[in-house]
Amino acid sequence: MDNIHKTSVDEFVSQILNGNISYLSKAITLVESSNTKHQEKASLILEKCLPHANNSIRVGITGVPGVGKSTFIESFGKHLTNIGEKVAVLAIDPSSNLKKGSILGDKTRMNTLALDKNAFIRPSPSGDSLGGVAKKTRESITLCEAAGFNYIIVETVGVGQSEVTVNSMVDFFLLLKLANAGDELQGIKRGIIEMADTIVINKSDGDAIKDTQVAKNEFARALHLYPMKENGWLPKVTTCSALYNKGIDEVYSIIETFIKHTKANSHFNKKRNQQNKNWFTETINNELKNQFYKNPNVQKELNKYFKKIENLEINPFKAALEILKNRH
Repeated sequence: MDNIHKTSVDEFVSQILNGNISYLSKAITLVESSNTKHQEKASLILEKCLPHANNSIRVGITGVPGVGKSTFIESFGKHLTNIGEKVAVLAIDPSSNLKKGSILGDKTRMNTLALDKNAFIRPSPSGDSLGGVAKKTRESITLCEAAGFNYIIVETVGVGQSEVTVNSMVDFFLLLKLANAGDELQGIKRGIIEMADTIVINKSDGDAIKDTQVAKNEFARALHLYPMKENGWLPKVTTCSALYNKGIDEVYSIIETFIKHTKANSHFNKKRNQQNKNWFTETINNELKNQFYKNPNVQKELNKYFKKIENLEINPFKAALEILKNRH
């Protein structure tokens, strides 16, 4: 972190705009840091990078563990770089609630893409953030766009947490599924299906090809039961084999069609504006939470109330209201 302290804000911005991956990584480290000085520096870097951002397609990808997210992203990412796109992958890793650690193994699982000069992979711990998305993912997206990446992929944990957060920061939301997972119809979580702009049945190879086609038809029929999206887009269902690189071009084609469709009817910009409003309110919420817990008086009171709750002298609801009322 020594160089981070010594490097000026202007140097950071200049190097990021020139596509310097090393400086981009360091800037994201600053953004993710809980150190007050780092946050101040990160805020200045972001402010100067913002005018150079917004020139990308943001794609959210989710799916349960084992669905093949990393393999799919590597295959899709290579397809993008092969046709001249620059792709950044923000891979959110599950953090341990017990040890506060994170595996951060996505980079090793995407080793071919990681070596591509037109790709950037940044694993980040999800921490205590809902939706399986790191708190600073929005800021990281901005920095990647300023560095010239025109396809941003946000991979989520996909362990059943709320995916609303992801949907609020991307243009296109892709749900990866497996055939015979037991949730083709009745077990589908309604909310996530409603958010999905396309459903991709992965691992469509070998003996599973027939099953994936059946699953594709069932999902397609199920989607027709849902109301039309506000943007007028009917979600598509397709199959692919990320492992054998089959069907990836079809997924790309669907995304491109979606972007043209939403830009033509102004929903693309409408959603981007909503993303910025969400970023604004989310930042306020995070700052209020940080200020509250960093307050020395609050820290003292917390310990006092923890003991009272343990001794059954007060219920947690009343304790919370009291500490909020007396936080100053």
